[in-house]
Amino acid sequence: MSHYPSSVLNLIKAFSKLPGIGEKTAERLAMHILRAPRREAENLSRSILELKEKVRLCSLCFALSDTDICDICANPERDSATLCVVEQPAEMVAIERSGSFNGLYHILQGVLSPMDGIGPDNIRIKELIARVEQGHIREIVLATGTNVEGEATASYIGECLRNYPVKVTRIASGVPIGGDLKYVDQVTLKRAMETRYDV
Repeated sequence: MSHYPSSVLNLIKAFSKLPGIGEKTAERLAMHILRAPRREAENLSRSILELKEKVRLCSLCFALSDTDICDICANPERDSATLCVVEQPAEMVAIERSGSFNGLYHILQGVLSPMDGIGPDNIRIKELIARVEQGHIREIVLATGTNVEGEATASYIGECLRNYPVKVTRIASGVPIGGDLKYVDQVTLKRAMETRYDV
């Protein structure tokens, strides 16, 4: 790659630091920007700077927002008595895209992972309990992942909320719609059997 001028090499190096971007993809992206109209490159650089300057965490739910309180928390049409707890903003977006939830969210900004040194004080569990203590919430929906860390986090939160007058539920998990049973892993199949329901 040393045959590129230093300005191109610098951009390739910058792109290759992004997650999931290898050297070849970084090179293609740099070449695309080089060939693109100046306005496109300026728009990209402006968007990146605007993102760094404006985006913050919502002071209520810890979602990404351009304002102190995000659009979901500020929406009076939402059910403020139901709170869905997720690990990261991406999970909140996935639930929103499904159109299956009309309450508010609480984003933990991670999961418990003692092996990685992440304990209850490293994620937003205290803030969740503080929201529950305000007395407006009737149900907490735990929508953390079904991996070991997600399950441990859900279990820990459930234990923390045991003495509060709030219903704590866990999202269902099991065989995906359209899934073929012979290809479903044993843990997922076991969970599907344990959480079966009447038809």
